[in-house]
Amino acid sequence: MGVSPEAQQFAQFLENTRAKSSTPGLDLAVIRDIVESHQRASTEPEGVTYAEVDAGGVPALWAIPEGAAPDRALLHFHFGGGVTASMHSDRKAAGHIAKAAGIRSLVVDFRLAPEHPHPAQLDDAEAAYRWLLSQGYEPQNIGSTGHSIGGTLAVMLPLRLLAKGEATPGAIVSISPWTDLTIENATVEGNAENDKMLTKGALELFRRAWLQNPDLKFTDPEISLLHADLTGLPPTDVHFGEYELLAGEGAAFGRRLADFKVTSEVHVMPEGQHSFILAAGRVPEVDQAITQMGQWLKHHLGA
Repeated sequence: MGVSPEAQQFAQFLENTRAKSSTPGLDLAVIRDIVESHQRASTEPEGVTYAEVDAGGVPALWAIPEGAAPDRALLHFHFGGGVTASMHSDRKAAGHIAKAAGIRSLVVDFRLAPEHPHPAQLDDAEAAYRWLLSQGYEPQNIGSTGHSIGGTLAVMLPLRLLAKGEATPGAIVSISPWTDLTIENATVEGNAENDKMLTKGALELFRRAWLQNPDLKFTDPEISLLHADLTGLPPTDVHFGEYELLAGEGAAFGRRLADFKVTSEVHVMPEGQHSFILAAGRVPEVDQAITQMGQWLKHHLGA
């Protein structure tokens, strides 16, 4: 069958953007500016409006589809390894997911490393979740979504709440999650030619910036979802691309969800790229995946 011409163009866009951002000698501020340009890959979703808010001390952005259920909300976490990107780089992709679900989405602008290492990102995720609760949203009516490190945070947040004995969001959509901080899965090397966004060097840079606590092992369940106890996790929908460096650990995470009897589905996009949702509205395979995510969220959040 092969992939669509639009998917090929998106892969080329990712490769071009990566070439710019990996120019030797760039400082982090310039790299962050280049990474922000990923939002150009998405189209503007029709019928979605935006509003910036202070979510319990954390900057955030509502993406509000026309006719959205008033008592449901998604909490969305952006990509970027915890080091780059922002609520702005995810605004349109999050808007497409919100529209597919018929549920407004709060895109969280969590703090970035190395200025703010782990667990600042998770602390901000939790603060935004508690802000949603303070606005009257019930836990079971909130969906936790995100991609790349955001797909990791989308799972870490419910795990943190479970550890505290608190109610979790009602559903998770985790796209291209980073679940194994050892960076040793076979697809990290095996997909090095195929993945047009990530490199092993970039993952190592993100890890170094994000994890500054010398006592934290890369296999610690606090940071590596493949080692976490997933008991009690809400229904979880996992998506990743076949061509990703992180494809192997995405598949392994799917198996782990099954081991813990979590209601789950795993979707692999043929020849799909890391964080493929950035091509929302432009690549037919991506839009098909987003339609499925929307159905998952509608079903499990009762929208």
